[in-house]
Amino acid sequence: MLNKIKIDFSDRKILIKKLNTTLIFTSSILLASVNSVAQCAMCRASLESEGNVTKVEAVNDGIVYLMIIPYVLVGIVGFLIYRMFSKKPTE
Repeated sequence: MLNKIKIDFSDRKILIKKLNTTLIFTSSILLASVNSVAQCAMCRASLESEGNVTKVEAVNDGIVYLMIIPYVLVGIVGFLIYRMFSKKPTE
């Protein structure tokens, strides 16, 4: 079924330029959001009541790392699909 799908790559330079722009934009958004606070209200209340700032920061970092992993996996799968369709057909 995948062999029947035909994609026209005649404007390959334009496609690569758009993909590069999208990749740079997405990377900058992800990197800018790393400093965000990622706790739910209940987690924040329980951690702040203890007064341990290091523990609060560690939980924040852990939540952010867990949040980034699905985006990285989707990006890798998208790249692999792009590479699969962009290979030149052998004749």
